[in-house]
Amino acid sequence: MQKSAALIEHEKINEKRDGSMLRQVILGGQDGLVNTLGVILGVAAGTGDARIVIIAGLAAAFAESISMAAVAYTSSRASEDFYKSELLREKREIEEMPEMEREEIQHIYYKKGFRGKQLSSIVKKITSDKKMWLEVMMTEELGLGSGDAINPKREAFIVGGSAFAGSFLPLVPFIFIPAVALASGTAAVLAIVTLFAAGAVKAKMTTGHWVKAGCEMALIGGMAAFVGYAIGALAGAML
Repeated sequence: MQKSAALIEHEKINEKRDGSMLRQVILGGQDGLVNTLGVILGVAAGTGDARIVIIAGLAAAFAESISMAAVAYTSSRASEDFYKSELLREKREIEEMPEMEREEIQHIYYKKGFRGKQLSSIVKKITSDKKMWLEVMMTEELGLGSGDAINPKREAFIVGGSAFAGSFLPLVPFIFIPAVALASGTAAVLAIVTLFAAGAVKAKMTTGHWVKAGCEMALIGGMAAFVGYAIGALAGAML
């Protein structure tokens, strides 16, 4: 059976709707921006030298982006290894305990509302193809999607790159504005606006009201950055 042009176009659109990539970009970008902003505001509160603030910010940016990339890679590898282990276990169970696995398929579709001949036909169709049988067990029984979607290198690149981009953003005012106090205020405003925009875009691409989502992300990020500023100001007053 040939696919219609409309169906092919619809599948292409769905391929572009990558929720995991959106999650990775927001995770890396928000983490990098908030952490670096907290560091540079804290340092700026304790010193009047813009060079020191920039050096501290750059160190934080590189450390944060490398750390986030490493975490993304190792966590993705763990997910990949878990998927592979479960896949091998299901393969073995289908080979060694086919009746029990067939009963599990029957139970899965029984809970979906299928009965009688219709249920028997579905079970027979699925269990007649071991590849299909295995895919159904992985998705329906274990709730695991395709292992092809897990790409540790891609996740590390996206999260690390997003973290670096987010980390560099609050540094920009200190490069162009010599007055540390003014640069600090500008960096804070720029970060809050960026966080609001990121939350709004996320809501537009997923669900929820864009204003509420934007305010939520800006508030969370702003509070985290304020902690860094408060610690820096307190340390500067004490030392």
